[in-house]
Amino acid sequence: MTDRQSKIAVVTGAGSGIGRAVAVELLHAGWSVTLAGRRTETLEATAALAPEGPWLAVRTDVSRPEDVDALFAATVERYGRVDLLFNNAGTFGPGGVPVEELSYAAWRHVVDTNLNGAFLCAQAAYRQMRAQDPRGGRIINNGSVSAHTPRPHSVAYTATKHALTGLTKSLALDGRPYDIAVGQIDIGNAATDMTARMQQGVLQANGRIAPEPVMDVADVARTVRHMAELPLSANVQFATVLATAMPYIGRG
Repeated sequence: MTDRQSKIAVVTGAGSGIGRAVAVELLHAGWSVTLAGRRTETLEATAALAPEGPWLAVRTDVSRPEDVDALFAATVERYGRVDLLFNNAGTFGPGGVPVEELSYAAWRHVVDTNLNGAFLCAQAAYRQMRAQDPRGGRIINNGSVSAHTPRPHSVAYTATKHALTGLTKSLALDGRPYDIAVGQIDIGNAATDMTARMQQGVLQANGRIAPEPVMDVADVARTVRHMAELPLSANVQFATVLATAMPYIGRG
């Protein structure tokens, strides 16, 4: 398979966790994938898990407009177009910090990564998808169950994930005339380094510390692939994928 025969995806936060799992799933499925993340060595480690797939690693800080521009320029230079953006890069920020103790610097870091970074990448993808021939493509934003219901002491993360839902809806509306489909996947307790603490015990809304179940991150990756491979005439607007027994429905 040559690069031009496969569809082209950009996956941000591809060096670990959900981004890595989705990138590997797409590579195994025959996609050409640009892996974006802060550290080149972790991106290369992701690519090594799917050695048969065509890939490009681009060191990217999604909160920096110049990095995002360079990411999409490198992708188009290599592959000629962009068919999919999995807008995944994000951070929880300092865990367990009450609102009154959260520093402005910590707040800004979460907002710059989770919201501003998602906007910058979506904007760059939108511009490319609108201009390319054949026109169009798909953007999948990585939301969270925190886009609906917060955890204690998660004000920055929760605020950005609620905002991401608005970004998804607005992009979906504005993308209609240009065959750009935009959806969001809201994920709860996929087993990654970021959620390792869940099984040891985390603060619940009633003040207790309790362990929570997790699910295989590969199940998330397969869901993203399903969303990605729909024809542009169909769209999963919002999908929620979570560990079945996690305290989400009825949280609080």
